[in-house]
Amino acid sequence: MHINPYLFILARPPHQIVWNYENHTQFELNLNYSLRLAQLINDPAQFDTSNTIDIELANADILIKTPIKPLTWNWDELSKIFHIGTKNIPCECVPQDVNQWAASYLQHCSEILSSPTPPTRVQPCPVERIALAPCALVNLQDVSLTQTLLSRSTSRSFSGHAISIEQASTLLYLTLGYLNERSVIPASLPDALDARRSSPSGGGLNACEGYLYVRNVVGLEPGIYAYHPDEHALSLIRPLPDEPLGQLLCGQHFIDPLPFGLFITSRFDKLWWKYEHSRAYRMAFVETGHVSQTFLMVATALGLKTWLTGALSDRQVERLLGLEGAPEQPLFFVGCGHGDGQVHCKELMALVNGQDNTP
Repeated sequence: MHINPYLFILARPPHQIVWNYENHTQFELNLNYSLRLAQLINDPAQFDTSNTIDIELANADILIKTPIKPLTWNWDELSKIFHIGTKNIPCECVPQDVNQWAASYLQHCSEILSSPTPPTRVQPCPVERIALAPCALVNLQDVSLTQTLLSRSTSRSFSGHAISIEQASTLLYLTLGYLNERSVIPASLPDALDARRSSPSGGGLNACEGYLYVRNVVGLEPGIYAYHPDEHALSLIRPLPDEPLGQLLCGQHFIDPLPFGLFITSRFDKLWWKYEHSRAYRMAFVETGHVSQTFLMVATALGLKTWLTGALSDRQVERLLGLEGAPEQPLFFVGCGHGDGQVHCKELMALVNGQDNTP
């Protein structure tokens, strides 16, 4: 017999939980079962067909007769567990036609809507709001989509010169705002699902939120701000921290002069509310990608240079945004400003150009 390679074990005193993450099955083991499993992990050849525990472990596919060829995987085990564990969602009844799907989906939505909707914000924000001017869409009418796509690039060389509050307002409205220009949403939808952004959102939940890093924006004091899409307004969370921006982004100090950036978070509680299966965690990152791309495209259309990263010093950023232990977590950062558009910072290029490449 062999140990199933698609297992992980959780300590849940007084028991152990053995989780088969490929088949989405879980088993609670008491001390006797846990000790026996430990013996078999140490030496699977000890498997005994007359041992009741051994037979039950085999019936549960914790022990298997034929070894499974390992999946080629060059990341760590956690990413493998996540990827395989969120595949092939268990479904009691797969709809066989569109009518069955419609009935099933309507029933699901009715059940969800019978429970309380998630709050507008996870953490209370200051009541005082800074209203932003309406987005001047006319400023973007002369910029073609093709031109914007070809112009977008990642820059790591910023001057630190200010951007205007009008540019910031346009960026926020078109990236995270609830668009007034969109077609009227049916009145039958609940308030939690009637807002529409420019980017697609899993389940229409708008699970992403935005927190501004403002260092040099004309008309705004430096600080950390929460964006309120329903009001197209800001609230000051805290003054700008003493540590430079690069310290919050895993030491990428070439970005310290950046005048304006956006921490994009995901409201896991919104996703939990509608989708109980962990596959929805994939959608958190997908939606964050949609939102970040929209930000980059709008910034490019406004004539600004852009930068993005998923390398966050998570604990520091969570503390900065007041999200420690909250069901809302920062996943990404995008920023923009003025600069020479160089892909690499001048310090790196100095090292590269100074290398002796003589054979």
